[in-house]
Amino acid sequence: MAVEMVKMSSKGQIVIPQDIRAEICASEGTMFAVVSGRDSIVLKKVVTPSKEELICELGKIAKEGTKRAEKLGIKERDVPDLVHKLKESKKK
Repeated sequence: MAVEMVKMSSKGQIVIPQDIRAEICASEGTMFAVVSGRDSIVLKKVVTPSKEELICELGKIAKEGTKRAEKLGIKERDVPDLVHKLKESKKK
């Protein structure tokens, strides 16, 4: 873990040193969550999945849902009635 000194500009900006950016694979447009506490500020890199990664993950979720439905004997034609029953039970 590298430690370097930086100076804040009059606009409140700081520069993340190049070796630290390289260490965490940050480039222009990288998003960070900023957390403060007393006299500390922590930057946490926020990784946004790509479109392909999201599609892949949604595919996995769909397969798992299909397996669970088959195990419970739920058919696609049963879904609207099940949704309706769930909505009705939440109203009570």
